[in-house]
Order: sequence, then structure tokens, then C-alpha cells
Amino acid sequence: MNEDAFHERGSAPREHGGAAGGAALDAFPAGAGPAEAAGARAFIAAQCMAAVGSIDAEGAVWVSLLFGKPGFLRTSDGGAIRIDMPPKERDLADPVWENMAVGADQGLLFVDYAARRRYRINGTVQRLDRRGTEVLAHEAGPGRPGYIPWRMLRELGEPRLPVQTAHGAQVRGAVERIVRCADTLFVACRQAAHGAAVTHRGGDPGFVTVAGPTTLRLPDDPGNGLCGNDRLEGRAGICIPDFDNGQVLQLTGHVRSGGAGRHWDFEVSHWILRDMPRAVTLER
Repeated sequence: MNEDAFHERGSAPREHGGAAGGAALDAFPAGAGPAEAAGARAFIAAQCMAAVGSIDAEGAVWVSLLFGKPGFLRTSDGGAIRIDMPPKERDLADPVWENMAVGADQGLLFVDYAARRRYRINGTVQRLDRRGTEVLAHEAGPGRPGYIPWRMLRELGEPRLPVQTAHGAQVRGAVERIVRCADTLFVACRQAAHGAAVTHRGGDPGFVTVAGPTTLRLPDDPGNGLCGNDRLEGRAGICIPDFDNGQVLQLTGHVRSGGAGRHWDFEVSHWILRDMPRAVTLER
């Protein structure tokens, strides 16, 4: 990766532009596809985390985080992305494994917090076996520069399964603390044109607020919109990593635009709070 791929350490500027009257997802370049993904081979292979968007049998949208040593994510020609994860490394408390089936829509997002870069792929599962899974890429492209809080991975531990898990719907206690302290999160939705899609959103701690017992509120400012170039109303999923305490919060629900388009509200249907399946040590 050459030097001009890196941004200065610190808060990156939020991107500007986006669709008027709606929430904007990082746009794909015209004609983006497998050839675009092939050019990102080295970037993808260097990552130790992937955000994965999936949809369950009831239509609920979830975002998951998969962890592995660099090289567990790879592509040879950009046509398909391999995720090497044998059963002994899979956290079965994570909805992604129940939602994963051949032919299912799946969105992938790779974020390099140190280099301040992100890359996303929309596709379908074409293989699932004891070695892992393979996603056939339909759309691929880098995200526009946005707010990615700087972090440097120092250590990734070995799998520690099974993990402790809690479920609920109301945003209180440890769940509320994670939401209020969040400076980074992942959002997934289902798009008619692209299938499952995942994007990254960030801001200073407090950019996500608790607007009610089951409602989260996020600003819909340029670069911190939601999925698609259209106004989004419907099912979505959010994942908030708490790297400091080794936990990950997954929420599924419905989203609606509010405040004359100045924010969007996420109504939580269900949340899962889990310990991370691997210890992650980061420097900020």
C-alpha cells in the first residue's frame, strides 16, 4: 500500500454531497464490479476484521463482525471473496451463521482504521462448508473518505468460544453505555439494486443518542447517512464494537427519517450483546 493511500492521523473530514432529501451510502464508482475488487486484493488480505450484513428467515437485517489473522480474507480475481473460518472459530451465537446459506444476499465491508480506508462488496454466498464461505461479488468499490476514528491493531488473540451472550429490546444498562460511548458503528440494509449492503459511520462519542427506551437517533449529515441513494424507510441492522471492553452489540429493527431529514431514528426490535470471540488490543 503506497503512502498516498494513508490519511493524517486524527479525525478525517466527513464526506460532502449525497442525495437530497435522503440518506447516502458510499457510492460505487460507475461500472464497479469484480475487476474493481481484484485491484483491492492486497488491502482485503491485510485485514483482520470484516463487517458482514445478512438477513434472517424473518427478514430482519443484522450486521456481524468476523475476526481472523491477516489472510483469512482473500480474493484471487475479485470475482469471489473467500472467508476462511472453520467451525471451531465460528461464534454460533452470532446470527450471521444461521443466516448464511448458498444463494443468500451478503454485504461485506473492510475498514482499515490505521490507514483510514474502507472497501465494500455486495454479493451472494456461493459456497459454505467446513473451510469457510465464499461470496460472489456483484458490486465492489472503495468508500469515500469519511469519519474513521484512528486506531492501530496491536494484538489479535486466539478464538475464545463459546462467549457470554445477552438478549433484549430496551436500550438500558450496559447496552445504553455502549451506545452513548460509540464513535464507530456499522449499518446494514437490503437494497433492491445491490442486495445486502453494509456501511461504516462514525463521529465523536455521543453522536449516537438514545431518543427513547427502544430508539436510537443518528445525525443524517453529509457522509453519515444510511443505505442507498434513496430515502430509507424499513428494516436495518446496526453493530457497535466496544473494543475497550471486548464486547460487540448487534441491533436489528426499523429505521425512519426524522427532523425534516436532519436525523434518522432506529427503532430497536431486538439486540444481542456478546463478548468478542477474540481479544482485540488496539492503540488509539
